[in-house]
Amino acid sequence: MRIKHTFRLPPELGSKLADYATRKGVPQALVVETALASYLSPDGADRLEAALARRLDRMTRQLERLERHGRISSEALALFVRFWLTSTPPLPDAAQSAAQAKGKERYDGFVEALGRRVAKGRTLADEVSRDVQATAWEGEPEPRQQQL
Repeated sequence: MRIKHTFRLPPELGSKLADYATRKGVPQALVVETALASYLSPDGADRLEAALARRLDRMTRQLERLERHGRISSEALALFVRFWLTSTPPLPDAAQSAAQAKGKERYDGFVEALGRRVAKGRTLADEVSRDVQATAWEGEPEPRQQQL
């Protein structure tokens, strides 16, 4: 048995209800009934909380991955700079200006190549990952991590 209820809706909400019911091909009363059942359901808050928890968990994993990539990038840069500083001898004063000009030319080329790679969406990390996977697929053991 059904109980008849009469209630008034603001015009904007009434239009939204009518549009939704038309799109779904169901009576407006069924839309209202389903919405009320969902709203008044005791487990509605639990479902919402579970959905939010899943979303927060996913965001946490993404942030942890970003943090890890940042640490790896910083460490790689630091190791490169240390290696470069210890293996590159200082230039004599007479060669400084020529080296600076060549350095600027090489840096401009680097920035241009970097811009092209970023525009294409290619990353060195993706290439390295593919290389490691290709090596593993060839039956070779995966490379061991070195302690530096």
